[in-house]
Amino acid sequence: MKQLLRNLALALALTGFSAFAAVSARAGDDVPRGPVETAYAITIKTLAAKGKAPPPPWRPPHRDKLMSRSLAALFARDDLYQEESGDMGQIGADPFLNGQDGEIKRLSFDTIPVAAGKATVMANFRSFGKPVVVEFKMVSENGGWRIDDIVNSFEGKSYSIRETLSQPYDCGSFMGKPCKR
Repeated sequence: MKQLLRNLALALALTGFSAFAAVSARAGDDVPRGPVETAYAITIKTLAAKGKAPPPPWRPPHRDKLMSRSLAALFARDDLYQEESGDMGQIGADPFLNGQDGEIKRLSFDTIPVAAGKATVMANFRSFGKPVVVEFKMVSENGGWRIDDIVNSFEGKSYSIRETLSQPYDCGSFMGKPCKR
């Protein structure tokens, strides 16, 4: 009987560990703020890098894990335009910093449920002593939460990164009009 109880206890412990390991592997996208927290962890590493910095959250390998398929496709199109044209794309600043340069101090997040499968996450931090708020529109997609839009503010006006990336380009293979370099 003692052996049976030990085996049962061991089986329960292993089952619990397996479940914990499975949840931990996806822990970043099981709540709306998860991908945003991950993106800021990447951004902080990028800012702290000496020498060659790791890629920012909107570039591979992070983009497809953190963003909705449609937003990731818009960022990929912008990258392709930059590669083909040699020009800067639609986004002239880091959307996670709400600026071209910055720092992240006293980072906090607020989550606002919007509807089934949708939420807003507000990232609040200080950059060079000034308060910054970046709004993330989140969507539940493929069993996890993804960033579907980033809304920055400048001089009291809000700017949707999705809307900016959706603007037409002067050229690009995706437009059937090759770029001349």
